[in-house]
Order: sequence, then C-alpha cells, then structure tokens
Amino acid sequence: MTTSLWEDQLDAPPARGRLDGPTTADVAIVGGGLTGLWTAYYLSRADPSLDIVVLDQERVGFGASGRNGGWLSALFPRGAAALARRYGAPAALAQRAAMRATVGEVARVCAEEAISCDLVLGGTVSVARSASQLARARAQVTQARTWGDRAELLDADRARGMLGAADVIGGVFDPDCARIQPARLVRGLADVLQARGVRLLEHSRATALEPGRVRTDAGTVRARFVVRATEAWTAQLPSSRRAVVPVYSLMIATQPLAAEVWEQIGLRGAATFSDQRHLVIYGQRTADGRIAFGGRGAPYHWRSGIEPAFDQEPAVFAALERTLRALIPAVGDAAVTHRWGGPLAIARDWTASVGLDPSTGMAWAGGYVGDGLATTNLAGRTIADLIGGRRTDLTSLAWVGHRSRPWEPEPWRWLGVNAGLRAMSLADAEERLTGRSSRIARAMGPFIGH
Repeated sequence: MTTSLWEDQLDAPPARGRLDGPTTADVAIVGGGLTGLWTAYYLSRADPSLDIVVLDQERVGFGASGRNGGWLSALFPRGAAALARRYGAPAALAQRAAMRATVGEVARVCAEEAISCDLVLGGTVSVARSASQLARARAQVTQARTWGDRAELLDADRARGMLGAADVIGGVFDPDCARIQPARLVRGLADVLQARGVRLLEHSRATALEPGRVRTDAGTVRARFVVRATEAWTAQLPSSRRAVVPVYSLMIATQPLAAEVWEQIGLRGAATFSDQRHLVIYGQRTADGRIAFGGRGAPYHWRSGIEPAFDQEPAVFAALERTLRALIPAVGDAAVTHRWGGPLAIARDWTASVGLDPSTGMAWAGGYVGDGLATTNLAGRTIADLIGGRRTDLTSLAWVGHRSRPWEPEPWRWLGVNAGLRAMSLADAEERLTGRSSRIARAMGPFIGH
C-alpha cells in the first residue's frame, strides 16, 4: 500500500473548508502541520480574541507531521557541542533543557485536551552491534551528561533485554522520548483548534508570503502577522527556494506480530529504537503490535523537487525491509503491509530556527531534519511569545533569530547533498570492513551538525 500506516488507522478526515476569496486575520499561518497548529494553539490560549487563519495547500498534517516515525524526542538537529561553540555553553544547556521539557509539555497538552494519540513515555534505546558502535555509544553518553541529558550506557544484557536485536554488545537508553501516533496528534490538535474558532483552510495554496499579506490562488489574506510554517515545502516558495533542502525519509510497517514474537523482541515499555550506525534508522512498537520502521537513503531530487512519486522508492523500501529483518531476526517472514515516505527539511548548517522580524511581522520556524515532533511544539510556544511581545526563557534560546546561509545553487546542491547521503552509507561499510571508527563519518561531522 502507498498510504501511511498512520493515515490508514484514521477515519476519513473531516471537511475543514478552503479559502474562497480575500479575507483578513490577526495572524495568518501558512502550513497546516504541527508547527502551524502548535503556533495557533498557543496564540489562541494566550489571547482567545485573536482571529487566526491556518492555510495549507493540501490538508492538515499532509506533510512530515502526519507521516513521521512517531518519535516525540528531545533530539535537536544541531548538536549541543556545536551550539556551545557558536553561542556558549549556557546557551547550549538552555536549549537542551528546553527540548527535554518539551516532551513533557506535549504529553501534558494531550492529557489536558483529551487528544488520544497512543502516547507512551517509554524512552528510546539505541543498540550497539560492533566495537566501533559501542565506542560511539560511550561517547554519546559522556556528551549527553555534559549537557544535562539523562542518557545511560547499557551493557549487553540490559540492551538485549530492551530490544532483542542481533549481535548486541551494548547500547544507550534515553528516557526523554515518547512513542506516538503522529497523525492522531495532528487530527486531535486540529479538532481542538477548530472548536476554538481557529480557521483551518485546506486546499488553499499560498503563492507568496509578504509583510502584512499572504497571496494565494483564491485571493489575498491580509494579517498583521504572517507565519511561515512550511518545512520541506519552504523550498517551493519563490522567496525561499534555497532556505532548506527537502530530503526524503521512507518507512515500512509490518503486520501485527504475535505475542510470542514480542516476547523475543521486547520493547515492553514501548521504547522507540534504533542502532548506532551512521545512516539513520528509527522504529517503534505501535499500539496495535506492529513494527513501524524507517530510515534515510532516498536521494535528494534536482532543484529541491517534491512530487508524490518520490514517496515511493522500491529499492529503499527493499533495503529497509532487509535492514529490519537483519536487525531483529524475530520479525521472521512477517509481511510488510505499508510503505510510505515524505520530505523533511534541512538547513545549510543543520540548525533548526524560529524567529519574528518585528519590523515586518513575518515569523518563521523549521529546518528540523526529522526531529520535529517535539521541536514544532517548542517553535509554536516561542512564536506565540514573540508575537505577543513577551520576553521569556523561550524567546532567549539560541535558535531564536538564527539565520542559516542559503544552500548552493544547482548543480552544486544536488551533488553535495547526494554525496553527503552516500557518505553515511560508505561510513557504515567502512566500519564493517575495518572494525574501526569511520574516518568518513569524522570528516562529515561538521557538515551534519556535530
């Protein structure tokens, strides 16, 4: 199937209306994913009288917000050490603390608003399966503790007890992560907003974002504040074609697995999981007993292309299936029932950002590199504070007001991004051949936020 597991588990989406002519609002938010929805949520809480409109060219949650791996984690794409080098250690500590707190904030809102999205605060486990991976796990824990994170090094027995993977010799457990069904979170949050009077307008394509107005195919929306919350689709807007690159991440899901299979696999506390390889993989035990599993490896498309056909890369799906069965042999010959994908956004320096230009009323957030489930919430709270003119701990965080330099023009962008993706695969192959930490990965570190 080409439908995501998450979408397949939902009833048909409700009709939310579309823009049918010029209109006005206090705040116009372009993008109906979690950045836009969280921004509208906190704005409407702070001032229920605000007239807020959210525009999406497809439907609410169409992009990464509704298709991702379901990791509500404290991960931030730019490493704490890199943040410290640029902004100082106190700023890095504050950013890490804000990310950890955000996991709990999302859980709090879901409980308060009765949003049922299979949320379980089970942490995340990353197993090490070679000497070089174990060395990386040790270094990860040392670094994490430097910045106030609670990561814990696991010996082989404890790691295998959490995840029954092959060849496990250790691992890392981080409690600051929750398993979630992302499309349910989007649907629930959208329903809350609609009940509050926020206008959610779907199939309403913005063609230009300008101070005081959003131009669309159906007319102009005039607003005091305009918020760009378009993530990967930012590269489709004329004024920001080189602000981010859209890179695809793909996923598969198995059929529900039998109880005796889960006895072998573990994940009893619903921890999300990965291993210490360089090419990113991620997985979760779903509420209905499947494994949802994803990873990078799909190519970047020329001129930041985004097309429905790019969601389907048979070779990548086949590689994901091989990887899953090799990683967790207990999966056996269980059928893969769903295959899907979508683009995420990467800024040139791998630093997500949020901000507001008070002289123009233009706000933005994005560049999450796939770590957006929690970061979107932090972005929404921060934009609400900035628009409200409030000076808070959030508005002083390091990522606020950050501007990444634009990506190179083509063909250099295509060559560089795809070379970087290929390098991570080669780094894993290098470690398998040499048994030592990859020189390729060390060389790539500065380019991927480390």
